[in-house]
Amino acid sequence: MLIGSEHPLWGAGLVPPVVPDPALPDGAAGTDLVVRAENVRHTYDRRHFALDGVSFSVRRGEVFGLLGRNGAGKSTLIRAMTTLLRPTSGTLEVLGMDTGREGQRIRSRIGVVQQGESFDFTTVQGNLDVYGVLWGIPKAERERRRERLLAQFGLEDVRKRRAFDLSGGQKRRVQVAREFMHDMEILFLDEPTVGLDVIMRRTLLDSVRAEVRRGLTVVFTTHNLEEADYLCDRVAVIDEGKFLVLDTVDNLKRLYGGKKTIDLTVGNGGAERFYSALGDLLGSGATLTTSGPSAVVLTDDPKGTLSRVVELAQSMAVQIEWLNVRQNTLEDVFLRSVRHEGGEAAAAP
Repeated sequence: MLIGSEHPLWGAGLVPPVVPDPALPDGAAGTDLVVRAENVRHTYDRRHFALDGVSFSVRRGEVFGLLGRNGAGKSTLIRAMTTLLRPTSGTLEVLGMDTGREGQRIRSRIGVVQQGESFDFTTVQGNLDVYGVLWGIPKAERERRRERLLAQFGLEDVRKRRAFDLSGGQKRRVQVAREFMHDMEILFLDEPTVGLDVIMRRTLLDSVRAEVRRGLTVVFTTHNLEEADYLCDRVAVIDEGKFLVLDTVDNLKRLYGGKKTIDLTVGNGGAERFYSALGDLLGSGATLTTSGPSAVVLTDDPKGTLSRVVELAQSMAVQIEWLNVRQNTLEDVFLRSVRHEGGEAAAAP
């Protein structure tokens, strides 16, 4: 696992296990890597870095997730890997080729779904046909793939409608479906489920998983932690252009398995003073994250922590409006990663 050396989890007594390079399993050959990044940096204005020393690898056949807030650097990294921008510095290779010098060869072997529109001038069926023609797919094969994708992505009922007249979620499904009209080795998905309802989100993710079982590699960005948990083999949390955490979903869950989360909200306008005092009372086995009147406590001693919270509230005459204890989720990993203060993220091997 990779984690910032000054990350608040250290204060909670959580020491990441010593594991082999999570980017390269024991005995894996270099040809098993389809993406290799070393100290990649990019700036748009020569003052701030959208990517700041990012290093990682993606293995063939895995789903690699990028999690982060808006502006964290996810889309910039996708654009760099898909050759749409050239990083300011560092090494970035896709399928063994340099993204800055061999962009055309890389683009012929990848698929990309970005946050844009479909071909609004034609129908849903026409979108798939146009894409097949652009990729040089023979007519018979193009028609076979088109019919399979219309069914797979639940688009048969709207096949004759213009893309311009579709809902945002329907357009998104068309964008993803049309990428499968051509053969590719890596699919880059930049928040592909935006605008989808729960049922269609799961349908889309299941379709991607089916292609992964056939050998497709996927690089996937999302704000939705449940999606990452459902789809990804490994996840990286990125913030301010740096990787804060990089590990398998299972390892992240094991790391937090012995902890509990306490959700807390106080009233009476004394939140800042109360949480300052609570932070002093918490031992090394707990961390406190605040947001206005609310707070989240990660603790390995939920019973003792609850007692401290209640006793402190009584002594300070602060009203507790909400108090809840629950198991930790991947969302907790994400939130604690991006809310660190003053931490420096460790570079991925």
